[in-house]
Amino acid sequence: MRQVVLPVIGTVAAWRREARALAAAGVSPEQVAWCVGEGEHDLFAQNPVSTGIPREIRLSKAALQTIDSALCHSDPERFARAYATVLRLSNGNVRWGDRSDQAIRRILADAKAVGRDIHKMHAFVRFRELPADGPRRAFAAWFEPEHPIVEAATPFFAKRFGDMDWVITTPTVTATFLDGKLSFSQTRAHDRPPEDATEDLWRTYYASIFNPARLMVSAMQSEMPKKYWKNLPEARLIPDLIRKAPRRAVEMRDAMPTDPPARRAAVARSMLEREVSAPEAGSLDELREAAAGCTGCPLHGPATQTVFGEGPVDAPLMIVGEQPGDQEDLAGRPFVGPAGQEFDMAAQAAGLDRSRIYVTNAVKHFKFIPRGKRRIHQRPNVGEIEHCRWWLNLERRLIQPQLIVAMGASACASFTGSGTGILKRRGSVEPGPEGTPVLVTLHPSHILRLPDDLAKARARADLQADLERARSLIEAAAA
Repeated sequence: MRQVVLPVIGTVAAWRREARALAAAGVSPEQVAWCVGEGEHDLFAQNPVSTGIPREIRLSKAALQTIDSALCHSDPERFARAYATVLRLSNGNVRWGDRSDQAIRRILADAKAVGRDIHKMHAFVRFRELPADGPRRAFAAWFEPEHPIVEAATPFFAKRFGDMDWVITTPTVTATFLDGKLSFSQTRAHDRPPEDATEDLWRTYYASIFNPARLMVSAMQSEMPKKYWKNLPEARLIPDLIRKAPRRAVEMRDAMPTDPPARRAAVARSMLEREVSAPEAGSLDELREAAAGCTGCPLHGPATQTVFGEGPVDAPLMIVGEQPGDQEDLAGRPFVGPAGQEFDMAAQAAGLDRSRIYVTNAVKHFKFIPRGKRRIHQRPNVGEIEHCRWWLNLERRLIQPQLIVAMGASACASFTGSGTGILKRRGSVEPGPEGTPVLVTLHPSHILRLPDDLAKARARADLQADLERARSLIEAAAA
């Protein structure tokens, strides 16, 4: 059996060279013992017996990258497992990514664990500033990774902190970045760098932003495990902050103001100033003309025009969506884009005549962000919905529908006061303004966002069922 001793620095590259040489010599995996560092002399070691079948290692890019990552794991069997696996892959005895194969499954798991450890190193290394003679500032850090990942993880710091010199020391390997060059050496002294003045400042900031009312210890420890706390300057504060969290949460609640803030009062006064009496029946055109000049919220600026509702003034059914989309904004009509086409198909299948329905939106202007030549839809916020509720109530009072179908969270918020839990509320009939019932359903744009045809078919069936129920309710009220 041949003993292969890999260096502590450059372990992965050395394993590659040795693996290629052993494969070319036809040495089988069971004839090789792998170790890192000095290694122990094996009294029974001998030159391996060649099988006489030279092999050339051929791997896909994905396999090579994953095996390289797995070799940064702390498992002492990783080198033997990787060598045996690359020979089987090269011979075509196994396919890369086949998780039914125990060795490949273990390599994938090791690579994933290494990736997590690298992520933790990037997140939890804390540099401390050192005295520097030259123009570049100097920093040092101590970190204890779970796996030998220093060579794989530290190029991240070289890119991010390329304008300064630094040293990251671990129990086995030290990374040094000096004058723009990254080098590695075995760790000789385990002295940690001294604290600097910025750490007290950081602890003060950390304590000030710590929110005891939102404390979730298990979630915090899943992201920042306790084993890393000893290397973090803020860690000494955490136990005390956790212990005092319940009392501080009560103090914060007791200190909350009882009177509404001045901003809320100003908004209420503004809404009162805008309140007018509802127009007389038959003045839907006048209402549409008035809305065309609306400047009540910032959405009117980038939008092409106000998209008001349309339909007969005596419509028994009022359909309310979220806001106009790109095509509606250009055409000046509601429900003419892709979501509108989904609605038309569902309404026709449900036996509804669109010419007898009043269709409108909770918000009358198109909210979007430009991205190249496209305008990407953005969901309206609570303030924008509240500004447009004034117009929506005027439409409702003028139409006086027997039933309102609220499609999506924004429409539900306008009529019921809450836009949450739409999936659970879908298909239910809830009390609306001035006694008008509101049937809750999803917006047709939800169908367009679904990833596969089966999910879209189910969503179309749900929308059709909700519209069929709306038709039944209207017919029962007219009977």
